[in-house]
Amino acid sequence: MVKSNLRQSVAPWLLSMPAFVLFLGLLAVPMALTAILSFNAFDGMRGIQPGFSLTNYISILSDSYYHELFLRTGAMALGVTIICIIIGVPETLILARMRPSLQGIFLVVILGPLLISVVVRTLGWQILLSREGAVNSILLGLHLVNRPVQLLFSMTGVIIGLTHVLLPFIIIAIWTALQRLDGQVAHAAQSLGAGPLTTFRRVTLPQLLPGILSGAIIVFTLSASAFATPAIIGGRRVKVVTTAIYDEFLNSMNWPLGAAISVLLLIGIVFVVVGSNKLVERKFKQVFA
Repeated sequence: MVKSNLRQSVAPWLLSMPAFVLFLGLLAVPMALTAILSFNAFDGMRGIQPGFSLTNYISILSDSYYHELFLRTGAMALGVTIICIIIGVPETLILARMRPSLQGIFLVVILGPLLISVVVRTLGWQILLSREGAVNSILLGLHLVNRPVQLLFSMTGVIIGLTHVLLPFIIIAIWTALQRLDGQVAHAAQSLGAGPLTTFRRVTLPQLLPGILSGAIIVFTLSASAFATPAIIGGRRVKVVTTAIYDEFLNSMNWPLGAAISVLLLIGIVFVVVGSNKLVERKFKQVFA
């Protein structure tokens, strides 16, 4: 009896051990080494100097250049998240009302970008957003603009590219929440005199809120940490935190400073995600209570 209870208590730990080892090897250990590296000093002639120093963090937190860099990155991630929510919620609701045969086709279309390399997708958007690309050709053909719009090497182009890349994530999250939605509740609200907008605001939206929040968190995190899209579409004109980290590691060779920027980016993402999650949940509980 004792051996059986011991085996049952140890079995979950043994089953989770491979995943735990993988987590340590691929995430925890590299992040710990990056954090340790961020406290080293750097000399242009002698390279990385051993020891403990807060010089890198002080230089980042006291420099207005890095302040602007983090604010620009946060604004970019927030903009992509809001656009994905605005597009993703109605798109998922429309998808849910389609016939099963059409749902399968459109799900493949929506998830299609995830099957292609992010570099290939971004290079495709670079062609589309160029001055002679399809987007400017359509705008000129419809007489919406008099001359080509500068979309490439701009924040607008970066947001467009990131929205296309990350939109499937929020659709998947909302779709998962939508599958648990009880349609009879909405019908009951309408039978009691509630209009379509009231039913959506008081019945459907609160039930979709967990999916919207989880999808928004995923999109914000991936947007703030994205590198390929800002680097290719934004180029040198649109500087964000990830491209600054790349420059410090591979151009300036100042690895400790790049590691410090990486640690601050991680702390900032965790702080924003946790804080916004609690704030939004509290606000929606007050509205829909």
